[in-house]
This record gives sequence, C-alpha cells and structure tokens, in this order.
Amino acid sequence: MITGDDTIWIIAYEPRASTNEEIVVMKIYFRDQKSRFEEHLDCLKQHGITTYNQSSLIERTSTIEIFTKKTLTALYSNFLFNYDIFPADIMTSLCQWKSEKRSMRVGDTIVQQVYLPPYRYFSQKLIMGVRVNNIINESNRLGFSYETLEGHVEQGLSTFTIEESQDGRIFFKIHTFSKPQHVLAKLVNPIFSTPYQAFCTKQALKNMKKQLERHEYTL
Repeated sequence: MITGDDTIWIIAYEPRASTNEEIVVMKIYFRDQKSRFEEHLDCLKQHGITTYNQSSLIERTSTIEIFTKKTLTALYSNFLFNYDIFPADIMTSLCQWKSEKRSMRVGDTIVQQVYLPPYRYFSQKLIMGVRVNNIINESNRLGFSYETLEGHVEQGLSTFTIEESQDGRIFFKIHTFSKPQHVLAKLVNPIFSTPYQAFCTKQALKNMKKQLERHEYTL
C-alpha cells in the first residue's frame, strides 16, 4: 500500500502482456474526484476487462415493479441510458458517451466513484471502471449490460433492464454475475462486501422506481 496526497494506492502483482508488471489495481481517495473524472476516464479507457469464468460467479437477480399505465415503449427511460441508476450518495459517475455528447455504444467506459460508507462528504471514494458490452432494445426489454475493468473490486457483469411482462406490467431488473476480485474485498466479503452490494442494489431499485413513476405523466 502506498499513500500520497489524498490517495491510498493499493498495489498488487497482476500479469499483463506476459510480464509480472506491478500495477495499481485499486484507487481510494479521501477527496471527491468529480473534477478529475475526465482524467480518470482517459486512464480507464486503457484498462482491459477483468478475466472471469461466468460459471464460477455468483448469480443474483433483483426486481421491482413499476406502477404505470404506460407501455414499455411509451415510458420515459432516458435516465437508464444515462446511467442515473444509483442514488448520488452511493455512487457518482462519468460515462464516455456523455463526455463525448452522444448516445451509448458498446465498448463505452464508465468511471464509477463509490462512496464508502454511502455519504458523499464523509467517506472514502473508490474509483473503478466498467465497460458496456451489450445494449438491449427488444419489444419487451430495454437496457444494457457492462463488465468490470482491471482495478474493480468485483469481477463479472451486470445487466440493467426495464421489462414488460405478458400481462402488461412493468419491472426494473438488475441481473448480475460477480464475485470479489481484490484480495481485501475477498477477505471482508462475508461481513461487508456482500451486505453492501445488497444495500446498493436495493437503493438502485428504489431510485429507478421513483424516477420511472415520477415521469408517469411526461409526454
């Protein structure tokens, strides 16, 4: 571990390009990094996807019903594709497509700033990255999925969708395959990582429900 300025750099050996190069695999800050998101984005664009075997990951599905009279295609869902999924006291982010002022594309990178504990002004800030690997645009399902990048505390993929059932009901769903990647995350997983992930998922479901139902009467 190395500390400098307001940063804790947690170092680990991880092979890259057939070498045993020493690389930074996790960055934790004491100060909010929003003003440096563009810098972090440029850095994370160079990171590869974490290597994982999906069959060895833990699968979780979380769903919440959205009470609306609208059909899926009539719903205002821009905030889903803007990645405004998690409450701002849990995570803030910068998406490559928003930085470049366009719509989401497969291959886009997202900078995630995660607050631990979930308080923006009294927390440590973890900077991590994910990359969009699929955009879903089906008659009964809209959304996208992403995979974690090198340096993320988790390894795996997450899918976020708004779905319409055969009886016309609308649901928001988070479907993940993941497990801790970093050695520290593995050590604290039973007592911290898993409960915190469950808390964040629950808050994301509530946040999306609130946004979707708030726009019930949006033209």
